[in-house]
Amino acid sequence: MKNSRENLKKLFGDPDSVKPVVKAAETHAESSDQKPLIEWAHIPAGTFLMGSPEAEPDRKADESLHKVAVSAFKMSRHEITFEQYDLFCEATNREKPGDEGWGRKKQPVINVNWDDATAFAEWMGCRLPTEAEWEYACRAGTITPFSTGDNLTTAQANYNGNFPYNKYPKGEFRARTVPVGSFAPNAWGLFDMHGNIWEWCSDWYGDYPENEQTDPGGAEYGTFRVFRGGGWRNYAQLCRSAFRYKYFPDYRHFNIGFRVVAKD
Repeated sequence: MKNSRENLKKLFGDPDSVKPVVKAAETHAESSDQKPLIEWAHIPAGTFLMGSPEAEPDRKADESLHKVAVSAFKMSRHEITFEQYDLFCEATNREKPGDEGWGRKKQPVINVNWDDATAFAEWMGCRLPTEAEWEYACRAGTITPFSTGDNLTTAQANYNGNFPYNKYPKGEFRARTVPVGSFAPNAWGLFDMHGNIWEWCSDWYGDYPENEQTDPGGAEYGTFRVFRGGGWRNYAQLCRSAFRYKYFPDYRHFNIGFRVVAKD
């Protein structure tokens, strides 16, 4: 437990508060007019190698390569925003999470735990992505460390530019979240899959299977839930497509949010 918390502090700081053709994204309200609009990217079915090759710089031991087949689904093009989440809180009489003074509206919602994210998704008739869906969508057909190639610059994503990837030049450190959609999307129309905030996935954390999988949902039980993508205060290496991190599902932090998926 102590080591887990110390490792998290190192990553986050101490919290105080083949490419397939993809259909154009659409904007669609899931239910009544009182619920927020979600802009969707349609993610095609396909197979990919989940994890990272042994030669990838800064690779971790839990990123073993294995083949995964994924069914078609749709994913919110953006991380869920305060604007969207606040409507949920108002409708369900939940306390609104703090924004650290960075503003609300189009800023990605932060300070939400796994249960909060799951509750919002269920209210919208959606769910959190599986870890496999998340990585598949993040890669958008690529096999490089990032969907942008072998490097990720701070002109492409919001992370701590004082710590670039694999000895590339340093970049900007913005020291906060930025509004969703501030950078170019990946090839499948998804914004901010690298950096800005970490994103909760539905899975319990566990070792990857060695055999080929179809629509895996992660471990059957566990202690930690998975989150992906890296955040505004993290090193570039943590924003890699294959990088995995996990923590207790009741944990809230100013560097963690989420996006949602639904059946296409």
